[in-house]
Amino acid sequence: MEYARFRESEFTYGLCEYQKEEIKKATHVANPGCFATAIQLAILPLAAQQLIKEDVHVNAVTGATGAGTSLSPTTHFTWRDNNFSHYKAFTHQHLGEINQTLKQSQQDFNSNVLFVPNRGDFSRGIFATAYTKIDLSLEKIKDLYKDYYKDSPFVFVSDKEVHLKQVVNTNKCLIHLHKHNDILLITSVIDNLLKGASGQAVQNMNLMYDFPDDQGLQLKANFF
Repeated sequence: MEYARFRESEFTYGLCEYQKEEIKKATHVANPGCFATAIQLAILPLAAQQLIKEDVHVNAVTGATGAGTSLSPTTHFTWRDNNFSHYKAFTHQHLGEINQTLKQSQQDFNSNVLFVPNRGDFSRGIFATAYTKIDLSLEKIKDLYKDYYKDSPFVFVSDKEVHLKQVVNTNKCLIHLHKHNDILLITSVIDNLLKGASGQAVQNMNLMYDFPDDQGLQLKANFF
């Protein structure tokens, strides 16, 4: 069977909250990676305001389903149970799309995203924390995040600390902001199998075919 071949230039990057209008007009959409989704949703509001002037440090943990469908020694239950480890520190493949989007959002962006991915002892979800130096007050930062996501039905800025069970089995991303002196800590949590994969693909399809964003995605979390 012969498969159609497409040039990279024919694809629109499918991060719904980043370029919703472009996705609506697209014929081919590239779905973002799961870590890339969680991390970009955490820091894109800063880039949109040209605020990232220092390196961004990211530590993120994914469940066993974040390793794909191929078996490997580190995906077996006997290895994962009561275990924790990092992998591909500072070289993870999702850094390419993260840096590209940041440079498109903030033209003078020349800092590093120092990303350490981790394997967690759970099945699904991504818990990501990012921190960098920001001069603005926490109140102003919260305002710009809420403004950035005001038309995004799946991204919520929470005044309370967040955890994975609030998003597992949903297409949501929850974000929490915390300031310590001049360091801003951003926490971003998603379900890697939904907002980080199939849910986001359905959301992209909804945009392309002029359906409501949340068509087929009104899912309840494991935590109430």
